[in-house]
Amino acid sequence: MSYNDAKVEFSGSPEVVMRSLHEFVSKVIPNMDLARIISVNYSLNDLIQMFKEYVRVTPEGPRVWTQEKKLSDRDVILLQLVATRIASLSGKAQSDAMGVGEIEAATGLYPKTISSRLSELTKTALVERVDSEQGGKYRITTVGTNRLGEQLSKKLRPVSP
Repeated sequence: MSYNDAKVEFSGSPEVVMRSLHEFVSKVIPNMDLARIISVNYSLNDLIQMFKEYVRVTPEGPRVWTQEKKLSDRDVILLQLVATRIASLSGKAQSDAMGVGEIEAATGLYPKTISSRLSELTKTALVERVDSEQGGKYRITTVGTNRLGEQLSKKLRPVSP
């Protein structure tokens, strides 16, 4: 018998197999369903739905597309890393990580500003540093993606009179 990634074989008398099958079903399946409930892994579709108002993948590469929305430098950096993750998941970029120079070229922010914000974002685990042959690169974490999505959804809500 198999259920998702779990596979088990039963042998013995019909009574032993039925008892083992019942035990397997009553213990394993609820635990796997519970584990799936608390698992977080944003798919390409999830990221597009969450950030479609803010990012685009262009012929020049993934870009923050703010369209007159005022965002902090921190939000712009996080969005650039989300756009890069989207491009990577869709096969339009080789990596979901970017170096300071790449972030500068894509966003127009000053390198010192980018370095300072990345340091803060890394300390709060919203971004992680990845060592590569070209030096340190950065990618947004799952927690960073979640927090940015929540924060931006609050900014998009209409203000009630």
